[in-house]
Amino acid sequence: MPFIDSKVSVKTTPEQRTELKERLGQAIALIPGKSESWLMIDLADEQEMYFRGDGQKPTAFICVNIFGDPDRAAFERMTAELTKIYGEVLGIAPDRMYIKYAASHEWGWNGSNF
Repeated sequence: MPFIDSKVSVKTTPEQRTELKERLGQAIALIPGKSESWLMIDLADEQEMYFRGDGQKPTAFICVNIFGDPDRAAFERMTAELTKIYGEVLGIAPDRMYIKYAASHEWGWNGSNF
């Protein structure tokens, strides 16, 4: 049950959103036991974002939420991959991104909890 909540300051095209969706679907497999078949993604673009007081440069905040226990090594690999994806697809520099991870044992789906 992974959820990637993505907020970026740039406007995205339908083609970029499709590419992000596809590449995030592949990247989530870097976290053991996670796959695109359960992945939910929110791609919010044109967000008014300031980083270090600057709102002019492309910026991203990405939160990866998972069901289960954290895996620090997998999160390290995921950070490298997310940085690459958002850089290649949207031109956001690595030093203009924050990536946050949250792991929880309390997730609900289909009227009950896991």
